[in-house]
This record gives sequence, structure tokens and C-alpha cells, in this order.
Amino acid sequence: MMDRIRLLHRTCALLLALAAADASAELVVIVSARSQAPALNGDQVAAIFLGQSGRFPGGLEAVALDQRLGSPERDGFYQQVTGKTPALLKAHWSKMVFTGRGQPPREAPDSASVRRMVAENPSMIGYIDRAALDASVRPVLVLR
Repeated sequence: MMDRIRLLHRTCALLLALAAADASAELVVIVSARSQAPALNGDQVAAIFLGQSGRFPGGLEAVALDQRLGSPERDGFYQQVTGKTPALLKAHWSKMVFTGRGQPPREAPDSASVRRMVAENPSMIGYIDRAALDASVRPVLVLR
């Protein structure tokens, strides 16, 4: 009887984990609806968010805006776009700051804040949950 209960608990835990993974947010990289920035590929977005480029293709200034540290959106974004875990990202920025080559992007608390700030500044680029999209911003890259 105890074996059946354990098996039932494990099965329930597995189903919950699968449901949570399925419900994970689809992220979009956004710019202001007023921005002239073109659609971007993952390498271009990674270069901007890792401080390796401060410009969009074509030369316009690009200012990256992060979600808050530890948020699932931030962790998912960096894992998908750069392949970096939070620990690797911290090491990257420690090196960049120490060598004087850059500062990490400014942070906003959530997708709504990122959307609002990006909409107000055509130089900004951020990432949000796809469900938070509206006409004030436009996607330049969809992450799946």
C-alpha cells in the first residue's frame, strides 16, 4: 500500500512539473513602436544585452533593459539567448565592470514596467512575456 502511495505522489509531482514547464511564458524582445530598429537575430540581441554592442544594426543607439534579478523571465531570456546561467552571467558582468568595458543593463521589476519604459524611449530594448505585448511596443525577436 505504501508503495502505491509513493508512486502516486511521484506521478503527481511529475505531472505538476510538466504542467509548469508547459505554462512557461513565451518571451519577446521588444523595442518602442516609434523605434527604427530592424528585426534582430539571437546573436545581435545577445551582443546588446552582454554589453558587446551599444548599437542596433544600422547604427542607432541600443540601451538594454533587464527584468529584475532572479525573475523567471530574466533567467529564461539569458538561457535562451546567451546560454548563460545566472552564475555565468554574474561572472561575465563582474569581469566587464572590473575591466571597465561595461555596466550591466538597468533593471525593471516586471514585464509591464519594461514595456512602459521601452515604449517611452526609442533607444531601449527589453524582453517581456508575450501576453504583455500591446501597440506601444513591437517585437524584434520571439523566443520559444
